[in-house]
Amino acid sequence: MAILEVKDLKKSFGKNEVLKGISLSLEEGQVMSIIGSSGSGKTTLLRCINFLETADSGLITVDGDVIFDGDNKKKRKEKETREKQLKIGLVFQQFNLFPQYNVLDNVTLAVKLKAKERPDFKKNKKQILKEIDEKALKLLADMGLSEKIDHYPCELSGGQQQRVSIARAMALEPKILFFDEPTSALDPELTGEILRVIRELAAKNMTMVIVTHEMTFAKEVSDYIVFMDDGVIAEEGVAEEVINNPKTERLQAFLSKISD
Repeated sequence: MAILEVKDLKKSFGKNEVLKGISLSLEEGQVMSIIGSSGSGKTTLLRCINFLETADSGLITVDGDVIFDGDNKKKRKEKETREKQLKIGLVFQQFNLFPQYNVLDNVTLAVKLKAKERPDFKKNKKQILKEIDEKALKLLADMGLSEKIDHYPCELSGGQQQRVSIARAMALEPKILFFDEPTSALDPELTGEILRVIRELAAKNMTMVIVTHEMTFAKEVSDYIVFMDDGVIAEEGVAEEVINNPKTERLQAFLSKISD
């Protein structure tokens, strides 16, 4: 069974129809890259799956749990929405770290807030918080940031901030990790840092969906590629085959444009 299923997802902003019926699926442990020109609907698709936008219609299922059903317009309770969001991690283009918190606190804040809902939190508070910190320190070590745990975002490079944001997303143990153009806000010399981290996550069979323009990287790390154009999936398939042998003129034009 697919860990992610999206069926006939539609989203409009006023008269602008951004998603025109998107359907896709992803198996556990796979990496999917979504490519396409600006305005094709890639980011809107990610935002709808992550509850940052509400789709107009369609169905989204994660790990067998329906997280969005366009036919059920009943307003979800905030706690229910939050629990569904925890199945999904999102790494933003612009890092979105809290400037008033240091690196360790940025990574642990959401986890500690979630922990307060545990029935045994008051009784075992000290041990629970200790375990959260230990896990965060391990994640930051994996990101090469052990020496930066007391630093604040303003004291970090762009690449370091993005690695902190990845650790923060991983700390909540999501079923799927989404990346929205993870290198677009970085200088070229820092891009390699983030691509290395994503390669390592792929090697550990982390299920990921990556919106990217890094075609060489996408071919290397992805099992499947989706090419979006004007709100629809214009082409999809095994990564290497899609990039090396595009079947549509629209994809050929897109690949030619970004390679110039």
